[in-house]
Amino acid sequence: MMKELHVYINPVGTETHIGHTVFYSRRADGPFYCWRYEAGIGQWRFSRVHLSHWTRRTLCAESWKAVPAALQARLGEHYLE
Repeated sequence: MMKELHVYINPVGTETHIGHTVFYSRRADGPFYCWRYEAGIGQWRFSRVHLSHWTRRTLCAESWKAVPAALQARLGEHYLE
């Protein structure tokens, strides 16, 4: 896992997209990104999101081991050292 990279899920209602868990990421004090699996292209896609204070409080840190391998690879590409 990369330095200061945090991966989250929203456990309230177990947010999913096409049967895959929706993940959020943030490195250090940077912006939040929402990651969704796009089955049509077989890739994890991201969008930068502005989360309200309330939404940030509902996010739960996710274990790196629980993050799918393909998403781990995309996170590595996105957050180049």
